[in-house]
Amino acid sequence: MSIPNNRFDEKGLGIYSSSESVRMIFLGFSAGLPHPLLFATLTVWLASVEVSISEISMFGWVGIIYAIKFLWAPMLDNLSIPVLTKVLGQRRSWILFMQLVILIGFIWMSFFDPTQDLLLLAYLAILIAFASASQDVAIDAYRIEIIENKYQAAMAASYQLGYRISALTSGAGALYLAGFYSWQTTYQIMAGFMLVGIVTVLIIAESPKTEAIVEKAHWFRSSVIEPFFEFFKRNSHWSFVLIVYIAIYRVSDLILGIVANPFYIDIGFNLNEIATVTKVFGFAITIIGAFVGGISVARYGIARPLVLSSVLLAGTNLFFLLLNNAGPDLSVLVLTISADNFALGFSGSVFIAFLSSLTNRFYTASQYALFTSIMFLPGIIMSGFSGQIIDAMGWSKFFIFAASMGIPSILFSLLIVKKGWQEQ
Repeated sequence: MSIPNNRFDEKGLGIYSSSESVRMIFLGFSAGLPHPLLFATLTVWLASVEVSISEISMFGWVGIIYAIKFLWAPMLDNLSIPVLTKVLGQRRSWILFMQLVILIGFIWMSFFDPTQDLLLLAYLAILIAFASASQDVAIDAYRIEIIENKYQAAMAASYQLGYRISALTSGAGALYLAGFYSWQTTYQIMAGFMLVGIVTVLIIAESPKTEAIVEKAHWFRSSVIEPFFEFFKRNSHWSFVLIVYIAIYRVSDLILGIVANPFYIDIGFNLNEIATVTKVFGFAITIIGAFVGGISVARYGIARPLVLSSVLLAGTNLFFLLLNNAGPDLSVLVLTISADNFALGFSGSVFIAFLSSLTNRFYTASQYALFTSIMFLPGIIMSGFSGQIIDAMGWSKFFIFAASMGIPSILFSLLIVKKGWQEQ
């Protein structure tokens, strides 16, 4: 369903007070809660009970689940959940079902002893990651279907606000709780925060998706083959250019992001300084960037902000070079985090709008999940080699290398905006 253009003011600010935007804040909160509990917070728990670092690092592989979610995303477009889909609709039923799996999973996880049940804990983490990634797919589809492309960046900004508030809750908040209570209590309390998303799904309206659920006999053809064939057919030879651009868009950011915290420690910042500047202050700057990105797309369309976002992602890596030369200078750290996190928030909103514009609304979940998987997988794979690159060339040359990895993205964005893509 398209929202009439006169519903919002000319500058696009009214979109952030709309019911659609409010929905995305709460759904973003639900989507953001599991990730720290499966990675950053979980690794602290494991380290506190003296699980070996080699075993802890293996939990990073759980993140691959998020990168391959397109493989089962078609299921969320075309398969129904008995009773639940009839009552809530296609999108809300899948979101709610996955939320319940996540809630129960974290409560179950809280009763494990990592020193005795590490393998079982890993299997449960994979299950929760599957449910979390599936929730993301369903929420993305819901977001695209409730409002037109012009306002997708604003929806993404609202989603990021909820997501990052939730990430702070299950990241820093969980660590504070663990300091006062047990890890068991901490994970049970965090599981309870999933009720925010559950209540939201029960209150909001279903998306106005009009196509009927296909018969199971035709599921594979209609939900696996057709969505991907449709994209390549619609975009012809430009499909390959678009796919390459999606794949390289965040490479420069991802290969640096994985080593950012070790870098801060290596040059002399203490944990309190890192937490205050990179987490709390960085969170605020990211949200500002996300909202500026949303407003920019609403006012100027997707094309120009898209090119700018590619430039920012690559260029802001050079601020780390400045920080490396300055040493543990808090003012330079603030400057670096301001630039880097603003670029991250701005590009997040803009690129979500771009990806949303590429999807056909008859195959929303399938195509969007494929795009986001392509966006993260190459960067995740390459980031595993960041440490080896640093050992070989040092921090300064690494930051220049990371920035240079964004040049292809800038060139592809210019090519696509000029010739290979028409904004809808």
